[in-house]
Formats: sequence, C-alpha cells, structure tokens
Amino acid sequence: MTVQVLSDVEFGMDLPDVEPDTSLEATRRFAEAVGYSGGGRFEDHGKARAQGLPGALVPGIMGMGLLTKVIHEWAPKGTIKQIDTVFRAPMLADHAHIVSAVVTDIDEDKNEVILDLSIKNKQNETRVFGTATVTLPGS
Repeated sequence: MTVQVLSDVEFGMDLPDVEPDTSLEATRRFAEAVGYSGGGRFEDHGKARAQGLPGALVPGIMGMGLLTKVIHEWAPKGTIKQIDTVFRAPMLADHAHIVSAVVTDIDEDKNEVILDLSIKNKQNETRVFGTATVTLPGS
C-alpha cells in the first residue's frame, strides 16, 4: 500500500516488509559502483574472513539505501527530511534480510511522519535500526 498525502497515514501503520537482494553479486556491484571494491570485504567471503570478518558484508550505505527505498516506495510523494541509523551487527551478503518500518508519530502541523526502521536477518536478529522523518503533502 502506498500513501500520497498525510491523511493516508495512520499511527502504528506498518510499511510493507521488503526482502531485498543482499546477494554477494548485489553487494559486489554496489561496492564497485560506490568505489568500495577491491579489498574483498564486500565481494568475497574468503577474503572478508581473512580480514577477521564473519563473511562478505553488505555495505552500510547500501543498507541505508534499502531503508530509503522502502520509504519512497511507501510514500512516493514524500521527502525524507532526516534518517538516523545505528548499525548493531554486520549485515552479511548472501543472507536474507527483512527491511521493515512502522509509523510511530504524526505531526499534522508540520506534515511530518516519524518512522521506526529496522533491518533484521531471518533469525530475527536486528542488524540495523533507526528512525526517519518524512514530510508528506497535506490532505
């Protein structure tokens, strides 16, 4: 379900969960596109383990991009005014993740919605969490 204006939003509304592509190929392509490639940490599980990591990682800015994508798909006319995230644990490439968000506040005077955000793995362990402030057109 998408929302177009502030009156479409309800307190406690869940945004649709999304299972993004966090495959090794996707993280490799992303790392290459943003200039992070070459060291192995995002492209190769063996090289990442040799660096002391549990495996190849999903880049942090890729995780932020996944969160913003979920917001924009939910509210295509919205503007993300602020997004703040905390990276609790590594997101591993080739592992399934669920991106979710819920409306935790609505400020009708400012046409703003506050969202709680999270990215969890299939074991329901939170890897990334945060909040976003989204401005929507008035009713």
